[in-house]
Amino acid sequence: MLYKSTRNDEKRVTASQAILQGLAEDGGLFVPERIPALKVSLKELKAMSYQETAYEVMKCFLTDFSEEELKTCIRKAYDDKFDTKEIAPLRKEDGAYYLELFHGATIAFKDMALSILPHLLTVSAKKNQVKNEIVILTATSGDTGKAALAGFADVPGTRIIVFYPKNGVSPVQEKQMVTQKGANTHVIGIHGNFDDAQSGVKKIFGDKELTKIMDGAGFQFSSANSINIGRLVPQVVYYVYAYAKLAALGEVKEGEKINVVVPTGNFGNILAAYYAKNMGVPIDKLICASNDNKVLFDFFETGIYDKNRPFLLTSSPSMDILISSNLERLIYRIAGDDAKKNLLLMQALSAEGKYGITEEMRTRLMDFRGGFASEQEVAEEIGSLYQKTGYVIDTHTAVASCVYRKYRAASQDETKTVIASTASPYKFARSVMNAIDGKYDAMDDFELVDELSSISKTAVPRAVEEIRRAPVLHDTVVEKTEMKAIVEKILGLK
Repeated sequence: MLYKSTRNDEKRVTASQAILQGLAEDGGLFVPERIPALKVSLKELKAMSYQETAYEVMKCFLTDFSEEELKTCIRKAYDDKFDTKEIAPLRKEDGAYYLELFHGATIAFKDMALSILPHLLTVSAKKNQVKNEIVILTATSGDTGKAALAGFADVPGTRIIVFYPKNGVSPVQEKQMVTQKGANTHVIGIHGNFDDAQSGVKKIFGDKELTKIMDGAGFQFSSANSINIGRLVPQVVYYVYAYAKLAALGEVKEGEKINVVVPTGNFGNILAAYYAKNMGVPIDKLICASNDNKVLFDFFETGIYDKNRPFLLTSSPSMDILISSNLERLIYRIAGDDAKKNLLLMQALSAEGKYGITEEMRTRLMDFRGGFASEQEVAEEIGSLYQKTGYVIDTHTAVASCVYRKYRAASQDETKTVIASTASPYKFARSVMNAIDGKYDAMDDFELVDELSSISKTAVPRAVEEIRRAPVLHDTVVEKTEMKAIVEKILGLK
């Protein structure tokens, strides 16, 4: 299986080369030449552990990894860093199945892929005789940053630099990042929003002069963002696993279709579900749930992607995104794998902040539905689900849960549905507790955490306990125009 860029599909690279590079030299994203079919039956998958499922899915994509290499990466990633043996358990509440993707070291779904990416990357470096130190450069809207930092901390031969919007993440998200240990870790706040951070990182990646200087100094860039194919492939696993578990539990008949609802910002998580569907998982509708920054909802409604709108800070900050990078992989596919067509659209996005797709391309989006939930609806969803069931969800999961209920009411579609539950409520304790009862507003952040533990009858996660008294180790904040300069300073290039 070889990989090509969404902006120039003449050149081919191996999976390990695509993982190492992160972003293609032409600014495009790496995609597999084809989406492979699963090589095992559902009957076999039903009996498999998460780790066994991961191997069966990932070996289809990462064909230049040996069986031993891949199984070792999987074993090191999905171990006791997760607080449940299932890794991604399903919870049935109020007629839907919540796929809990937050049982890893940093209590967000990013752990599912970022626990394995450092291992995939170090194996890739050995395979390709890379002598340079790999510099992981990443922008975060809150969760990727901490999960990447935790994954790469003190990994030999790597450094990691994370940029985040200074006032655009939750207090717990920020504390998790700025208390990160590890001699090779660097966390930088910027005055700007996530799109500024992401655009700045992409610009640094595309700086040919800087790449040359870095190579001379013994460094090369790679990415831990979901633009890296090494992030996307492990995410496909949990949709395959979720379906197999539903079948094993007798919740669905073999071959019965399900819908999937995903709270969506950068589009990677729902794209992984689309890949799972194309591998043969019986998924019908892929429901893309947006918050008030509903650029994706508008795109699915109109066929026009337009980022020219106010950037809103919401209680679901990981979705506060107006440039959904991973959508480019889908655009390339619905353009008939036409890199030239895709490139023109991406150039329009860069120059004018918008593009429109053809009617023919729109017909290839029939699997997708868009929906959005306002801030008030998110709060009401958290409150009503708790009152009905005692189950507490975070703000991002609440966006998806609300969109699911609105979709079901409008469409009368009774298909069994999996909702991607992407973060622990402990990560957004203030928003969650205020949604349940306004009386909690006077409490400080860690009092809220303890109260959440009490009302939800769940233990405070290790990730939150660790930061309660942890010292701040990273306090650098720069202007968005200074991102390249700070990278050069960290690497001793200036």
